[in-house]
Amino acid sequence: MTTYTSDFLHVLSTRGFINQISDAYGLDQAARDGRVVAYVGYDCTGPSLHVGHLLSIMMLHWLQQTGQKPIALMGGGTTRVGDPSGKDEARRILSYEQITANKESLRTVFSRFITFGDGKNDALMIDNAEWLASINYIEFLRDVGRHFSINRMLSFDSVKMRLEREQELSFLEFNYSILQAYDFVELYKRTGCILQMGGSDQWGNIVSGIDLGRRMGTSQLYALTCPLITTASGAKMGKTAEGAVWLNADMRAPYEYWQFWRNTEDADVPRFLKLFTTLPLDEVGRLAALQDAEINEAKKILATEATALLHGRDAADAAAETARRTFEDGALAETLPTVEIAAARLAEGFGVLAAFVEAGLVASNGEARRQVKGGGLKVNDVTVEDERAVLGESDLAGGGVIKLSLGRKRHILLKPV
Repeated sequence: MTTYTSDFLHVLSTRGFINQISDAYGLDQAARDGRVVAYVGYDCTGPSLHVGHLLSIMMLHWLQQTGQKPIALMGGGTTRVGDPSGKDEARRILSYEQITANKESLRTVFSRFITFGDGKNDALMIDNAEWLASINYIEFLRDVGRHFSINRMLSFDSVKMRLEREQELSFLEFNYSILQAYDFVELYKRTGCILQMGGSDQWGNIVSGIDLGRRMGTSQLYALTCPLITTASGAKMGKTAEGAVWLNADMRAPYEYWQFWRNTEDADVPRFLKLFTTLPLDEVGRLAALQDAEINEAKKILATEATALLHGRDAADAAAETARRTFEDGALAETLPTVEIAAARLAEGFGVLAAFVEAGLVASNGEARRQVKGGGLKVNDVTVEDERAVLGESDLAGGGVIKLSLGRKRHILLKPV
């Protein structure tokens, strides 16, 4: 492992964040002098970021904690084009109104990890629509486009993948790397930003920004990428059978977020404690040394610390307590995620398959039937054996709710209103 003299790169290195750096010595010197302004870009393709974005957000967190200045660049402009990196097909074109609404929704997450303000090291949130939306196309081609080689752009992995698979790559998407490179130069001019960070799939785009800066007369710019995280079993980080693990509480409740981390594979616990919590490394080392059944205690700490960073300590502790009561005490924890249904449906008799679909525990009646055959569905902790069963008012447990369970770890309360 490379030894760094700056706190910033030392922390990133020892916690496992670094994949590539364009000029490690130069960036280390700049960070040691306390003059690094750095950014990560986030397109506004949806109302919430997901767990896959956490690695770069944590890099912004540690950047600020070690005395540097972070920028969260919102892609109000580039979202109108779409990043082809890692995509097999073109992204859906969003309306300007959708992009604006998504951008506003995304803002809330960042304040959990970095501090915004007017101070020297306070974070900035900037929208690249400020300069991209008003670009004069002819002037942009003359002043910026002339610095780009089509030959080199065709060598980018994001472009090669689509062409090799004979999948369409629109002219809009082909321009994305040019716009991202221009963002880097523009941020340097406006804020003195000299470092762009991102996932390893962004390396080509980031280096294009460095090259454009050199051609347009900036000071030395730098690139730093983090690895794309997969689990020990080879799955992409944050991908589950139910879909992406969203960061917004209204799209994934704090308890369900806690459960996601609690279900971490044993082999991933030490690495995830380093990357997704702020626990000191000596404490991470102690937890990583736990074996057999004791590793579950480390998983609970991982879940609580990761949830506290995003949703706050109170929500994390409440999620941990809900899990304890549900799994260890066998109690019906009223803080489990709740789905409301019309009371009349219970009075009429609510089909058990439809109940599990409506609760979001299964995607269809067919999937619910398969789970019944395998003994995977429970109502109030009693295994469902008859797929034709119906739920009624007699199934209401304490608190006037019905507990639906898929397997041992997913639970929803059905509440009539």
